[in-house]
Parts: sequence; structure tokens; C-alpha cells
Amino acid sequence: MKTLIATLMAALFASTAFAQTTSTTSTAPAATPKAEEKAAKADAKAEEKAAKATSEAKADTAKADAKAEKKAAKAQKKSDKKVAEAKKEAAEEKADAAKK
Repeated sequence: MKTLIATLMAALFASTAFAQTTSTTSTAPAATPKAEEKAAKADAKAEEKAAKATSEAKADTAKADAKAEKKAAKAQKKSDKKVAEAKKEAAEEKADAAKK
């Protein structure tokens, strides 16, 4: 039992010592002008795509708003027509009642 514990303790110390070793860091090489140009083109392309998507979304929203306004105007017109008909019928009934 003592040897098992001693072996485990030795493995524990060995693993902690191995885990604490310093790693070497490498520096990235400086970007070449071609790579910078390529990156700039990619950024410009991405910005153009984003702008296009935004404008398309605005156009879709405008279409939806126009459609909703048209539908609301149609409903208002229908409602106004019903109100006018009801007023006309009420006036006719009132006139009939006055004749009797």
C-alpha cells in the first residue's frame, strides 16, 4: 500500500513539473503588401454585401408598409361606406315613421 501511494505521489509531482514547462511563442511574420491588399479587398467586399443586404431589407420594409397602408385604406373605405348606408337607412326609416 505504501508503494502504491509513493508511486502515485511521484506521478503527481512529475505531471505538475511537466505541465509547468514554458512554451516558446513564435511571432507572426509581417504581412506583405499583397496580403494587405487582399485583406482590404475582402473587407470592402464584405462591407458592400452588408450595405446591399441593408438596402434590400429597407426596400422590403417599405413594400410591406405600403401594402399595409393600402389594406388599411381599403378597410377604412369599406367602413365609411357601411356607415353611410346605415345613416341613409336610418334617415329613410325616420321619414317613413314621420309619414305614419
